[in-house]
Amino acid sequence: MDNLSKVFIAELEEGRLIEFVESVQPPRKISEKWVLIISTLAGCPVKCLMCDAGYYFKGKLSKEEMIAQIEYLVKDKFPSSEIKTEMLKIQFARLGEPAMNINVIDVLKWLPVRYEDINILPSVSSIAPKGFDLFFEKLIEVRQNLYSDKDFQMQFSIHTTDVEKRNKIIPVRKMTFEEMAVIGKKMYKNGFRKIALNFALMKDSPLEVSVLKKYFSPELFMLKITPVNPTYSKLRNEVESFFNAYEEDKNYLIDEIKSAGYDVILSIGEKDENLVGSNCGQFIVSHLNNDYKLCDGYTNV
Repeated sequence: MDNLSKVFIAELEEGRLIEFVESVQPPRKISEKWVLIISTLAGCPVKCLMCDAGYYFKGKLSKEEMIAQIEYLVKDKFPSSEIKTEMLKIQFARLGEPAMNINVIDVLKWLPVRYEDINILPSVSSIAPKGFDLFFEKLIEVRQNLYSDKDFQMQFSIHTTDVEKRNKIIPVRKMTFEEMAVIGKKMYKNGFRKIALNFALMKDSPLEVSVLKKYFSPELFMLKITPVNPTYSKLRNEVESFFNAYEEDKNYLIDEIKSAGYDVILSIGEKDENLVGSNCGQFIVSHLNNDYKLCDGYTNV
């Protein structure tokens, strides 16, 4: 699946393993949009119910270790280092919660300097963990100062509007919806993309429009809804996706959200990426160290 996505595994000092990804997003070609997904931590301490990245955790990555992932992918695809794409999207979303690593801020500062002639789209996806105020303060500063005239993708992974079930899905201390809304308002730039609220929807984990309207203005926030990808954690924790087998059969929910004034992206994605193991929540190392093998994920590893 090299023409779709490729996952790389790297071993750092002290045997720490990380992964990073390069991919395209059909129907766009690499000449139109190229996506790099890098790790910010060696593993992840959060252990979300459906995510294999919680398989282990061995600390945060340095600025240099994150930059090395980007530079390796660039040189692997473009040996001359001349990046031939209209948009270079860099997601801090492979392994680890980015807010738990302040070094991410330094990488965000480095990007427009290193690739000054490239249309860069940074993408930061966070569960909004509690106690990392400094990271979000610095992130807002970077957005307002270095990317004020550029697009910037900020995403909060919420998964449900039910607070009790959110705590079960994401078992660490988190910001309240009200606190997240304040950060989102400061991150938003008029004329650019809205702040995304991500829901990897599960059965019995509601998405209530009334809760959304209470905290998140449709003028500033949009929704991104995805299936739960096939992972060992999903199987072990008996998580069942709201969307069944990648069929867009729940459009009544999408219609209800749109009727409330929200922009909605139903991001079903490419099923083949599950086979490569490059989708959100997947972790190749977890697969390689698991005696049982999934039949609907990681099969092309």
